[in-house]
Parts: sequence; C-alpha cells; structure tokens
Amino acid sequence: MRAGLRIAEFDANSTPGFKGDKSAAKELIVERGDYLSKLQELLYANGRAGDRRSVLLVLQGMDTSGKGGIVRHVMGLVDPQGVSNHSFGVPTEEEQAQHYLQRIRRALPVGGQIGVFDRSHYEDVLVVRVHDLVPESEWSARYDEINAFEAEVAASGTIIVKVVLVVSFAEQKARLAERLERPDKFWKYSPSDIDERAHWLEYQEAYQAVLDKTSTAHAPWHVVPCDRKWFARTAVMELVIDALERQHLNWPPADFDVEAEKARLAQS
Repeated sequence: MRAGLRIAEFDANSTPGFKGDKSAAKELIVERGDYLSKLQELLYANGRAGDRRSVLLVLQGMDTSGKGGIVRHVMGLVDPQGVSNHSFGVPTEEEQAQHYLQRIRRALPVGGQIGVFDRSHYEDVLVVRVHDLVPESEWSARYDEINAFEAEVAASGTIIVKVVLVVSFAEQKARLAERLERPDKFWKYSPSDIDERAHWLEYQEAYQAVLDKTSTAHAPWHVVPCDRKWFARTAVMELVIDALERQHLNWPPADFDVEAEKARLAQS
C-alpha cells in the first residue's frame, strides 16, 4: 500500500499500472490465467505431498465492489480442488458466543490450497465499528489482535494477500439500480444495501483505520479500484500470481521407485 494513501481521495475509476482497455484486459486474463493455473497446480501437488505452504486471498469492499465476480472470474481459472472459498456473513448465535477470530481460524487454507475470504475478520472492525455493535474499547483493541493473528498465519507458511476493492458512491448506485432492473440480479439485492449507503463516510473512516493500522510487512494491504470490473479482476489475478511465485515451488519428487513402477507397468 502506498504510504499516505487516503481512501476517500482514491480514484475508483483508475487503472494504475495498466494502459490497456477492457478488451486487452480480457486477453491478458486468458493468457495469464493459464500461468496462474499452472502455479496453482504446483501448489496443490506440493500440498498433496505434505507441504504446508498455502495462499490466503482476503477480499474486502463495500456492497457491489465485485468480490463475488473476482471469485468466479479469477479463482474460476484454477482447479477447484485446490481452492477453499468462505463468505463471512453475519455471525450465527454460536459464532457470536465465541471469539470473533474462531470462525476465521476454522476456515484457514490447509497446505496446498488457495483460500479465499469474501469478507473476513475485518468485518469486526468495519461493520462492528460503524454500527456500534460493541464498545469502542473492544473493537479498537482488535487491530493489534488481528496483526498478531496474521503474523502467526504467515509464519505457518501462508502468504496473505489482502485486497480492498474500492467502488465509488456513484458506481455503487448504478450497480444497485441494475440489480433492481434485472430479475436475474434480484437475488443479489438487499434493501439493507441502501441503508448502508447512508453510512458511506463512516465506512470510509473505518476502512482508512484498517489500512493505517493493519498493513504490515507480512500482510500488506493492496487497494484496488473497481469501478472497472475488468481492471479489478486483472489486478487481483496478478497479486495471486505474485504470491504463488514467491513460494518458489518445484514439483514434489516421487515417493516411490519410478523405474520399478515402469517395470511393473510394462509387465501388467
């Protein structure tokens, strides 16, 4: 994350680092998607061999920011056997009785997996803060708890990729309007989406605090503009590719005698 970045001033319609258009982005996704798939197969193969390394993609953003689209269009490019996807909504009664990180721990990716969190533990310093669901003394202590938790996860061999998808106020309205015009989008719409728009400024303050307090060396934040969905998908794909490359993976060696198995096969 760029030092001094202010989310309230961030251009959600920009395409930083990319000079192409939507058509070029689609071509790039196909090309780089093949590479992503090969890297993910390497990770999965190593996991099958007992390697504990994994990748965790954390997606945060306001309603309509495109989290679900990224899961479908980016993670849909790889073998689903190697992906664990969790969408964290309102905690159940059982979860509310537990520490807020407990349900997150249960969903962490095992070795060889790419884990995806569609919303995450950050809801406990975003929604909780904006709607005063717990006292400030409680949610304000969570930033340090989250940093310690993520340090532990990173130390276990998981590369954490945290992404804030930034949608503009006007674009969100347009996307909500589209949902109300299309029967195939009704299921995505909730009347509470408009209620949340009334808290836009409070959410920007809450997101700014998250960026300022929880962007660390082991789990930095990446702020991605998403008014142009094709750019957001391309950017997140590149972030996942980078995380996989940083694992420096090789194919796991055979745990059997290859020549002996060739001989057995020839005689079968």
